[in-house]
Amino acid sequence: MPTVEELYRNYGILADATEQVGQHKDAYQVILDGVKGGTKEKRLAAQFIPKFFKHFPELADSAINAQLDLCEDEDVSIRRQAIKELPQFATGENLPRVADILTQLLQTDDSAEFNLVNNALLSIFKMDAKGTLGGLFSQILQGEDIVRERAIKFLSTKLKTLPDEVLTKEVEELILTESKKVLEDVTGEEFVLFMKILSGLKSLQTVSGRQQLVELVAEQADLEQTFNPSDPDCVDRLLQCTRQAVPLFSKNVHSTRFVTYFCEQVLPNLSSLTTPVEGLDIQLEVLKLLAEMSSFCGDMEKLETNLRKLFDKLLEYMPLPPEEAENGENAGNEEPKLQFSYVECLLYSFHQLGRKLPDFLTAKLNAEKLKDFKIRLQYFARGLQVYIRQLRLALQGKTGEALKTEENKIKVVALKITNNINVLIKDLFHIPPSYKSTVTLSWKPVQKVEIGQKRASEDTTSGSPPKKSPAGPKRDARQIYNPPSGKYSSNLSNFNYERSLQGK
Repeated sequence: MPTVEELYRNYGILADATEQVGQHKDAYQVILDGVKGGTKEKRLAAQFIPKFFKHFPELADSAINAQLDLCEDEDVSIRRQAIKELPQFATGENLPRVADILTQLLQTDDSAEFNLVNNALLSIFKMDAKGTLGGLFSQILQGEDIVRERAIKFLSTKLKTLPDEVLTKEVEELILTESKKVLEDVTGEEFVLFMKILSGLKSLQTVSGRQQLVELVAEQADLEQTFNPSDPDCVDRLLQCTRQAVPLFSKNVHSTRFVTYFCEQVLPNLSSLTTPVEGLDIQLEVLKLLAEMSSFCGDMEKLETNLRKLFDKLLEYMPLPPEEAENGENAGNEEPKLQFSYVECLLYSFHQLGRKLPDFLTAKLNAEKLKDFKIRLQYFARGLQVYIRQLRLALQGKTGEALKTEENKIKVVALKITNNINVLIKDLFHIPPSYKSTVTLSWKPVQKVEIGQKRASEDTTSGSPPKKSPAGPKRDARQIYNPPSGKYSSNLSNFNYERSLQGK
């Protein structure tokens, strides 16, 4: 094993040789042997080996292995020095191997080391992006779990920081090709990260690029298979995939395939869904996703069938008035609970699909079903008007900080939901039913209204009461309406509601 003095002497020989440095193979071998020495010798070797590496291609393997030994040394300062110098070995055919080594080193628990590895990977990325990706994906596909996890996170966080001249079209195509291989077997979290990686690529910002991503998600969601509502993993996978697909849909990238699957396979099983996520209202989550997708349907082969499925599910949440129940018994004060959050989603989805088949209610349903539906709508609308008045009264005059309390935030959302339902019900009461109104779903950011565009829903967040409350259909004074204990109203139990409707 060479001493410190011998290392310096051989370094001098190589440094002084200038253009003839490649003729001093023995001197370079002495430096390589420095990795077998003590701490001082190793530190010198970590600096000297990369400095002359390019002059000795016949010793490339030995040099890289020697530097790798230093990267795994027990002394953290030696490891850091060795890692810092690794990019100097990334020349020609050696680069993928160096990328592979650096990717493995991402498993370090030392934060300074981890940052050095990240910086080294970024450095060689700028030298040869395709070669670096080869090393990264090799470990993602075949490496240890911790290495795979960190390599994926590296791609998801660092790719977007690279300049356009590095992320060329060819490089992005390689990322897509390799990602498809990984997506054949991924966890839910990994899938989300890969969708983040792919959706950020410039070449996939086009309509055809977005369509490719939707097809990838559909494949991952396994839409060809029969849905199993009692399998939490099956349910979770569908939800994870659909959440990734929703931002990709547009007027040119259609959600038809997903909407059809939800209507055919998921809606009929809504009440039996199971989820591994504690505290998640799985039914509401499904209905929200369906509502968001319904705006972007293209031509639909099974449009009438899907509308019937939506219609049937909507009826489940729009009860008949108690005295008009089929058994003819008066339910007294036991009014049905109205789940406004569910109804907003279902009514919106029905309204969106109904635009494509506007005569569904009048031509596709028999007269009895249509009459039954109108009665349910009317009953729901009456309860809705009471609730909207109460919410507006409760929020009247409240601004700024007052609207930020938990109770008032719930009321604001409740007002958005009920206003939305109100607008949609009014459309369906038209003769023939209309599908022209536009609303913003209660959980979505409010869109700016263009000049000249009629506002679909007034004062959805204001505390001011309407100038004139619309008179609902009159009913017998003995009828009682209890404000619902639906998805949001359970949190408003301390609010003193007016509990009776005006009679004749």
